Amino acid sequence: MIKNINLNLYITDLIKYMNIHEYQAKALLADYKIPVPAGLPCMSPDECIENAKKLGGNLWVVKAQIHAGGRGKAGGVKVATSLAELEKYANSIHGMNLVSKQTGPEGRIVKRLLVEEGVDIGRELYAGMLIDRSRQQVALLASTEGGTEIEEVAAQTPEKIITTYADIESGFDQAELSTVADKLGLSHQTKQQAIELFNTLLKLFIEKDASLVEINPLVVTNSGDIIALDAKLNFDDNALYRQPEICELNDPDEQDPDEIEAAEHDLSYIPLDGDIACMVNGAGLAMATMDIIKLYGSEPANFLDVGGGASVEKVTNAFRLMMKNPHIKAILVNIFGGIMRCDIIAEGLITAVRDIHLSVPLVVRLEGTNAEQGKQLLDESGLSIIAANDMADAAKKAVIAAGGQA
Repeated sequence: MIKNINLNLYITDLIKYMNIHEYQAKALLADYKIPVPAGLPCMSPDECIENAKKLGGNLWVVKAQIHAGGRGKAGGVKVATSLAELEKYANSIHGMNLVSKQTGPEGRIVKRLLVEEGVDIGRELYAGMLIDRSRQQVALLASTEGGTEIEEVAAQTPEKIITTYADIESGFDQAELSTVADKLGLSHQTKQQAIELFNTLLKLFIEKDASLVEINPLVVTNSGDIIALDAKLNFDDNALYRQPEICELNDPDEQDPDEIEAAEHDLSYIPLDGDIACMVNGAGLAMATMDIIKLYGSEPANFLDVGGGASVEKVTNAFRLMMKNPHIKAILVNIFGGIMRCDIIAEGLITAVRDIHLSVPLVVRLEGTNAEQGKQLLDESGLSIIAANDMADAAKKAVIAAGGQA
């Protein structure tokens, strides 16, 4: 069934994934015979000029290569009609601190470039694939509004996003793909190319354990051919063990240093924009904790899952990580002990608070295995810890401790 869809249902999901650069994504598309512009990556402006000479022609596009969108509006994509102009643009982009909606106000330093041949653009479309976990299927999203931020299209004109679904085993219903192509207003020749591209994208998506494939824009040239002018691929972190060639594409310069540190300590950590830090065991409980913080009027500062077998050392490392954020006003620890023992968590909390000289209020909710022992350890520690009876009580107390009104 083809229908319109609210893209925000997906883009707000908190999922751990591995990202790669545009030039790497296009190389993967090319491996699957999906048309992309001829292009070469560059580590310097001089290499950009040399690569442009290799490509030939008299029209080039130079693009900043960072793990974030919105590069064009931020000055990170330029079209050059001469080598002199290309050199000027390459020098201005390489080394710049590129700031877009997706980078946040801190921006990203551009260390890599991509130079490509120019393309004869007739129309700009959008095509993307992601997992609809509620249906346990792959969703294909397509739109005539390519070359723009698809999140804005979804928010302002959701009827312009067309969606259909693929079964992992049987793939797309080809009649529905034909309808998608018709809704995109494609002629017969271009329509067949689009259907083939959608089927091939699904093959890539499944074989490479992708969590997102996005082509924006998907260009229809004036001669009726389809080309992936830009490409973004994300991969499920949980599947990287069977994708060694994808792991080799990782660029440490594009990773958050705190996330790298967290991984070294076997912590699942994602920084957010709020002011209440959270330490929880289990991803589901972590999501629920963040939701209830928002329910009571504040915002979480992070996603932090210490897992089911946390040690005193692991808890201490988690606290050090959270305290690196200068914006936090309170910490909420929410533990439901199954495999995890609450007394171990309590020992870790006491050690962490003493070692790092905690300067913000700490709210703790302990339930499950050895919860009473854990609570007793906290009571007898002499530390200023705010005890909570349940999740709602914990969230209210954390919001109030951070200076809000629950």
